[in-house]
Amino acid sequence: MTLAGEPALASWSGGKDSCLALWRAVRLGVKPVLLLTMCDESGERSRSHGVRPEVLAMQAAALGLPQRLGRASWGDYREVFVEALRRAADDGVRLAVFGDIDLDAHREWEEQVCAEAGLRAVLPLWQQQRADLAREFVAAGFVARIVMVNTALADEKWLGRVFDAALIEEMLAEGVDPCGEAGEFHTLVVDGPLFNRPLALRDGEVAKLGEYRALDLLPA
Repeated sequence: MTLAGEPALASWSGGKDSCLALWRAVRLGVKPVLLLTMCDESGERSRSHGVRPEVLAMQAAALGLPQRLGRASWGDYREVFVEALRRAADDGVRLAVFGDIDLDAHREWEEQVCAEAGLRAVLPLWQQQRADLAREFVAAGFVARIVMVNTALADEKWLGRVFDAALIEEMLAEGVDPCGEAGEFHTLVVDGPLFNRPLALRDGEVAKLGEYRALDLLPA
């Protein structure tokens, strides 16, 4: 099945992997028409990355794409996500683009929920070398900041850093996965070739959430 011209949504965390997956999908001819982001029950933060909705809206505007936000606890996450996929399918979306790399359980879940909604899951980064993907992201011209660190898995010193070539090599030298596939850290993309303008953000407070440290990026 060719992907060229197929309308697609991006499962959008706001971070580097979902962004690189969208970038690769676009280069394969996929037509992105929607960003889908899951938030917590309150709708005040995105799941996992802890990004504010207003910052996600800035990303969507810079990407020139409409955005939908789902609100869910971990208990009803699947139900809410499938309903969002079904709504997108009703609007003509055919594909859902995900940024997972090599975790089989994640791919299986994504394929299952897409099948329930009548969509096809597309994983452009699947089975690629993690370090190569990190380098590709930077080489393509994308800019990201590290906005969350799990201090049980990585040093707090990475928080707030710009995700660039030097940082990738520093992480590799210290034995840190530069893709953070085990949840070591999360990023927020602030500029790049898909963006029509860089995001104007300022650093807010650093929150301590158990083992996690989160940098609150705010509209400037």
